[in-house]
Amino acid sequence: MALRQIRVDGDDILRKKCKEVKEMTERTRTLIDDMFETMYDANGVGLAAPQVGILKRIVVIDVDYETPLVLINPVIIEKDGEQTGDEGCLSLPGLAATVTRPNHVICRCLNEDMEEIEIEGEGLLARAICHELDHLEGILYKDVAEGPLHEVQMDDDDDEWEDE
Repeated sequence: MALRQIRVDGDDILRKKCKEVKEMTERTRTLIDDMFETMYDANGVGLAAPQVGILKRIVVIDVDYETPLVLINPVIIEKDGEQTGDEGCLSLPGLAATVTRPNHVICRCLNEDMEEIEIEGEGLLARAICHELDHLEGILYKDVAEGPLHEVQMDDDDDEWEDE
């Protein structure tokens, strides 16, 4: 496993649509492992392949650092409810903005064994799924934010982001 460079706002690759994954290869497995390592190292809860420069429809998510999820070719098939709150992104470090997302989603995707699965998420998991799937379409959270971006900083004591 290796840390990959996280692409930041302004990098053209973040605005491109990703291609479907047709088969699982050793190279793709390595990418998934590297994405998890990169996400954890950056204290994130989700990471999409374009954020590390790869235009494939792959997302990794772990909102509680205990339940790692791999979503390949994901599609939201159901969503309901609403939640509004601050959202950040590893590709816009130190920034956040208010975003409204569904509070509940069901996502159909393939897992790392290329088996079709459905992932149901509420709250933070629903937010993370929506956020990461937007990346696969070249959309950043600032595009759907309800207000201006504001600065936040990491609280070194508990690894949480705080408004400045």
